[in-house]
Amino acid sequence: MKIIRDLNELKDEVKIALAIGKFDGLHLGHQKLLAALLKQKEKGFKTAVLTFAPPPEVYFGKGIVKQLLNENEKEALIEAMGIDILIYFPMDKENAVIPAKDFVEDILLKKLKMGYLCAGSDLRFGAGGKGNSALIVEMAKEWGFLVEIVEKIFFGAREISSSYVREAVEGGAMGLASQLLGRPYSFSGTVKEGLRLGRTLGFPTANLSLPETKVLPPNGVYLSKVMTSAGEFKGISNIGVKPTIEGGRRPGAETYIYDFAGDLYGTEIQVFLEDFIRPEKKFASIEELKEQVNEDIRAFSRK
Repeated sequence: MKIIRDLNELKDEVKIALAIGKFDGLHLGHQKLLAALLKQKEKGFKTAVLTFAPPPEVYFGKGIVKQLLNENEKEALIEAMGIDILIYFPMDKENAVIPAKDFVEDILLKKLKMGYLCAGSDLRFGAGGKGNSALIVEMAKEWGFLVEIVEKIFFGAREISSSYVREAVEGGAMGLASQLLGRPYSFSGTVKEGLRLGRTLGFPTANLSLPETKVLPPNGVYLSKVMTSAGEFKGISNIGVKPTIEGGRRPGAETYIYDFAGDLYGTEIQVFLEDFIRPEKKFASIEELKEQVNEDIRAFSRK
């Protein structure tokens, strides 16, 4: 997949089929939209996803905006779907004030050579978010490009959205989050060296720092699946500040991986949270913590 941060790099591309959005989470609704986009390959289009960097909320000063996916995670998922090009449209003082019609004419049609656009009914773009799906449909008639408005997906009576997924994750409803995403919620990063106390106690763990921009579930212990360079393994993950050992303020993640004896320091792993086991708590002693962890391992190692 080609990643574009400068629109001038697209000058040689022809017949672009495009989807626009933040695509945070790549949930089932996003997947439906991108599936419609991918069908355009059969008509000779190159498929492209346009998203914004930084997210509009960040640019317009709403402080730290927590995301379901970081850039690397989003890129990996979009590439796995078979999209040809991912475009990061820069949100800056010049681009933030482009009128909606000018955005379509000057950016999408003239620069990107868009011939097809698929969008949800809640599409917003251009200065003040005044561009919407109705405007796109009208402009398609005028300019002769194809447009497809993709209907939303519902889970029960509620529309699947990034906000819904965030609520599920932040509420610890990992099963619900998995249903909305079509996969377990995950985080990824480089394994860092910790205090090595887990190794001393007989259950070595892979430690990850978690950025404050990542949407996290409540502090606690979770049944997990871990993707490493050596393959996929089952595990138990603790999200939180490890009050018994460190009592840190910034949440981190440590995962005990079943049946794994290698060295993961400095390597990238991805941890999928499948189910909530128990809240994080401060134990009276290290021995009491060790007893609880061993009990967790015995109870959940075969699940």
